[in-house]
Amino acid sequence: MADRRPPARAAPGRIGTGSLEWASVVAEATNCTKCPLHLGRTHAVIYRGGPSPRILFIGEAPGEEEDRLGLPFVGRAGRRLNEAIELLALGPNDFGIVNLLKCRPPDNRFDPAAARVCAPYLERQVELLAPERVVTLGAHALKSADPDAPRITEAAGTPRRTRWGPTFPLLHPAAPLHAPAYLARWNSDLASLARWLASPVSQTS
Repeated sequence: MADRRPPARAAPGRIGTGSLEWASVVAEATNCTKCPLHLGRTHAVIYRGGPSPRILFIGEAPGEEEDRLGLPFVGRAGRRLNEAIELLALGPNDFGIVNLLKCRPPDNRFDPAAARVCAPYLERQVELLAPERVVTLGAHALKSADPDAPRITEAAGTPRRTRWGPTFPLLHPAAPLHAPAYLARWNSDLASLARWLASPVSQTS
C-alpha cells in the first residue's frame, strides 16, 4: 500500500534539505575537485537523515562502505550508531548525519588538510539544517565544533555549548570496535546523552 502520509516539512526557521540552497551544496560537494581525495572516491558522502532534523550527528570521514554507497555511517561504526539512535528513540525525521570529510581518505586516515577544504560545505549544511542540538562523534568532530575543547576522552559525555549551539561530544562509534575497553564508556555516555536529549533545550549547556 502506498504511503499516504504527507512529506515531512522543515520546521519554522529551518531551511532543511528541500531547498535550492541545499541542492547547491550537494552539487558543489559531489563535484568538488579542490583536494586530492576526489581522485579516489566512488561517491561523495553528503548526508543521511530527515529533511529538518532536531539532532545532527557530525562524524569525521567516510569509510569503504560509505564511499561505496554514498551515505554516512553505513558500515560497522554506522551499525553501532544506528543502535544508539534506536535506543535514543529518535525517529527517522528526528536526526541527520554528516561528516567533516565528504570523500574517503586513503587507509581511512583523517586528513586535516582535506577537512579545511570541506569546512565550507559542513558550515553550510549546519546552517541550512539548523538543528536544535549537535552530537559530535570523535575527536576531530569535536574540535571542528569547539577548537578549544579538551581531549575527547575528557570531553565525551559532558554537554557543552559550541559555535553550533548545544553540543554533546561522544567517542567515535568505531572506538569500541577497535578498543573494547571503550565499550563501557560508550554505553555510559550514551545514557548521559539520552538524559540530555530528554531535557528542555533551554536547560542544555
